[in-house]
Amino acid sequence: MSAFSANRRRILSLWLPRLPTDRIKRQFARGNAAPAKRNSGDDDPCIVVARQNNALLISALDDAAADLGLEISLPLANARAICPHLQVFDADEAADAHALNAIADWCDRFTPLVALDSPHGLFLDITGCAHLFGGEAVLMRMACDALARQGFAVRAAIAGTSICARTLTRCADGCIVGDGEEAKAIEPLPVFALGADDTITRGLRRAGLKTIGEVAFRDRHEITARFGAKFTTLLEHALGQGDAPISPRKPLPDYIVEKRFAEPVSTEGEIAATLSRLAQMLVVAMERQGKGARRLEAHFFRTDGVVRAIVVDTGQPVTRAEVIDRLFRERLDALNDPLDPGFGFDLVRLSASRTEIVVQQQRDLDANVHDNDELAALIDRIAARIGGRRVVVHLPQDTHIPERAAMAASAQHHLATAAHAVWPARVEGEPPLRPLRLFEKPEPIKVPFATVPDGPPHHFTWRRATHAVVRVEGPERIAMEWWKHGGQALTRDYFRVEDEAGLRFWIYRDGLYGSELVNEESKPKPANWFVHGLFA
Repeated sequence: MSAFSANRRRILSLWLPRLPTDRIKRQFARGNAAPAKRNSGDDDPCIVVARQNNALLISALDDAAADLGLEISLPLANARAICPHLQVFDADEAADAHALNAIADWCDRFTPLVALDSPHGLFLDITGCAHLFGGEAVLMRMACDALARQGFAVRAAIAGTSICARTLTRCADGCIVGDGEEAKAIEPLPVFALGADDTITRGLRRAGLKTIGEVAFRDRHEITARFGAKFTTLLEHALGQGDAPISPRKPLPDYIVEKRFAEPVSTEGEIAATLSRLAQMLVVAMERQGKGARRLEAHFFRTDGVVRAIVVDTGQPVTRAEVIDRLFRERLDALNDPLDPGFGFDLVRLSASRTEIVVQQQRDLDANVHDNDELAALIDRIAARIGGRRVVVHLPQDTHIPERAAMAASAQHHLATAAHAVWPARVEGEPPLRPLRLFEKPEPIKVPFATVPDGPPHHFTWRRATHAVVRVEGPERIAMEWWKHGGQALTRDYFRVEDEAGLRFWIYRDGLYGSELVNEESKPKPANWFVHGLFA
């Protein structure tokens, strides 16, 4: 065995050759709205067509259509001549990708390292976990049987490299290749099994190279000169002489605990009790390394292949099982779409996808620490119920621009920063410089005339109501940040004005007379006025 194969990973490749048609049939079986089809007949062979070069060609077909001799890339007119009663559907790549991602979510039950092999395949890194299912053969059979029950045609193979495993699924379904035996396993296979471009495959056949073994026998520099370095790399990976790492869809969580059921569970009490036990197991695992959870994810695997996920974020590292249990209860109670168990869940998994080292603090004598803990716990519960983006704190920003003077940030992640933030102090005995209510976007007002060059208006119209100005404070001149706007933003003159009814407004003129308020001919142009807020 070579040094390279000594540390070889084990990759399970799943290929779903009938994914588009299987997806459509599942939609019919569930009673969901199926894609628009071009003719009727529910028991007739099914094909999916896509437009290529201004012609409708078959892009996918089911077993019944394949038995009639139909093939991929056959024109629709020819297919209908062979079988007039075809069910024809339009291709939907987005729906196919969504279905493949859903299958990938379900495959997380075997390993968290699942990668897409688009358009109709998956890679599962099962290194070190096959023994949990009784071995590689049992694991592969479990995955294929479960997907078949869900209505998907599937082919599978296991090898030391992803390319070798994928190649085997095309022509050697169910094959398990040991380390160092990749070349021997794929040499008899036809060259199209490599999945190279059709141009390369046709070129190999014209050169008399019909099997992978015949191609592998030729010198590498000959293959590279004729078909390119990319194909040479593909061939070497298929032969086990190198490997390209797969790209898992999700990062590996820091901690995972799960519970599998021989008989599916569906009642709320059983689900809640399972989450409580998993929370205790997770806390024990994190406590050994002094960690606390900042993001928790619960995944519920249904027997029909549907996976539901619930995510909970926390403001501080959580180290108590009862806190985790309470947060998930809040989240479950607030779901608009209830956690439908269908025919039951056969696997429930709880993971901590983000953790932090827990800093021990004295909590018996420090009242501030107790207050902070209670406030953080309250924010976590509210965020679990209505969403973390809706619970915010405001932080001061180093800018004179009024609408940017405060930034809304997540309360869970910025609570400590908000507690120590320093805001501009109000001058004792002076009226406030900023309004109690600041509009998110300044609203335009109509000003018939104002004192030039920097005076306030005598009256203005806002929201169809006219206000006569009786008192004025200002102007307060605020120049825009030229380094952010490229010098295009105008200077503002702000006024605090009061009308005859005692209402106080914060208004401004956009631009300076004589310098900024000029047209292309250097002639004066009228100013635009806005109301930016209301004082108490």
